[in-house]
Amino acid sequence: MLRTVALVVGVMAPSIVLRELIETRFGPGPAADLSTVAVPMAATAWLAPYASYRRRDALLWLVGPGLYIFAVIAWRVALAPYRDWRPRPEEKPRMRWSRDPERAGTWYLAKPTGDARHTAAR
Repeated sequence: MLRTVALVVGVMAPSIVLRELIETRFGPGPAADLSTVAVPMAATAWLAPYASYRRRDALLWLVGPGLYIFAVIAWRVALAPYRDWRPRPEEKPRMRWSRDPERAGTWYLAKPTGDARHTAAR
């Protein structure tokens, strides 16, 4: 839980600072508004494959539920070693059900493929 909160705060704080800097320099307007979601969108797109989300889910920051989606992604990334959510259909060929007694009931990524080029943290 602490890792999740740290991840959300670590992404949202620079976003708010960036908005204030742009608003001070250029005044309130669309540039300041878009700067608010620029950092979280980038973080969401980067972390999404680690949490069985798609990179395009970062676009949800533009319509509203972005913070909720990012909080779910942060929670899943923080708990990646204990992955208990189902893999997406395109992830299924790479995923294996863990037979390790310590990690019973969890999934692990067998081999990295695709555009993500990474695996979940273990």
